[in-house]
Amino acid sequence: MPSIRPSRPVLAAVALAVSLTACSAGSGGGPSAAPSAAADGPPPKVSVVAPEAGKQVTVTAAGGTLASVTVTDAAGGRLAGRAAAGGARWTSDRKAAPGASYTVEVVSRSAGGKETTTRSAFTTEKAGTVNRLTLAPGKDTTVGIGQPLSIVFDRPVRRKADVERQLKVTTSNGTEGSWGWITDHSGRDRVDWRPREYWKPGTRVVLEADLNGTDSGGGWFVRDYRTSFTIGAAQVVKVDLDAKRLSLVRDGRTVRTVPVSGGTPGGDKRSWRGTAVLMAKEGTIRMNSETVGLGDAYDKMVDYSMRLTWSGMYTHAAPWNAAYFGRANKSSGCVGMSTEDARSLYDAVRVGDPFEISGGDTKGVVAEGNGYGAWNTSWADWRARSALR
Repeated sequence: MPSIRPSRPVLAAVALAVSLTACSAGSGGGPSAAPSAAADGPPPKVSVVAPEAGKQVTVTAAGGTLASVTVTDAAGGRLAGRAAAGGARWTSDRKAAPGASYTVEVVSRSAGGKETTTRSAFTTEKAGTVNRLTLAPGKDTTVGIGQPLSIVFDRPVRRKADVERQLKVTTSNGTEGSWGWITDHSGRDRVDWRPREYWKPGTRVVLEADLNGTDSGGGWFVRDYRTSFTIGAAQVVKVDLDAKRLSLVRDGRTVRTVPVSGGTPGGDKRSWRGTAVLMAKEGTIRMNSETVGLGDAYDKMVDYSMRLTWSGMYTHAAPWNAAYFGRANKSSGCVGMSTEDARSLYDAVRVGDPFEISGGDTKGVVAEGNGYGAWNTSWADWRARSALR
């Protein structure tokens, strides 16, 4: 994530009368003789309202119309806009960003048709607090059919509707989906976009987050964000804790079934149930029970670790539990299997593959913010979590 210089918000709008800077549109910027009032009438009086951050730029032409308006930031980016009020008023589509400098070039037209070019500039004051975000999945990645588009914000989002309006999702096949606001496992505000059903393989997904100049209510955004990803093969991992069995299903066909041992029944070592999306393939990692509130039950290096929740539920190799595979659930909450089976599964799955976990004695259903648990919410309830519904 690139660093962004914090700044403070603009206090008031300023009207810039720029008609005195008029020069001939066809003279390359040089001065010209005043137009004949009899033939063309006086040139329009052009005013640019330089807004406070988070507001739109407006340009007006008193006594004439606007032929064109160009608003450009210091990086060369343009604020698009549209004319109204008979062509005498122009408003930008985007809002002005905090701490940004803009130049404005206006071509106005008098009642007699004479065109005049005026130029001006303004700078918005800096924002006191900046909000940043983290996007998942990563740009130009290929992910499984259960992977949502997920945005976690560094600071609170109190104006959720204002933020959500700036988030545009485009898919290659018109996939139906919705944003839903939730609380991340970290306690931060988060919004996920998930389809109504699992993604179709091959779908291309693009996010355009035009947030520059948007006030989240907990801080300003001072840049836009872009990401894109592609959906891979249709794979689902089904875990039956009662049968102590894990199956890999590809394109609706079971391609592999292995014996496993899940979380020990009757206490804090039980596994979660519901749909948990594979968050990361972490390989060999150190697992310490004290980090998940289970005292000193274990502290060891674990191979072929596949993270399913932020709270510490994994699928991994567990050769020390070999006597229980397919026979009893005796783990500390993860789903363990032989090293050979874990290696095979690790090679076959990808981030974003859904793990559908069933069982009678579990901790409960995976929460939406504990990893990617949105699939455990009905479609109607998920859509209701949008700030624009």
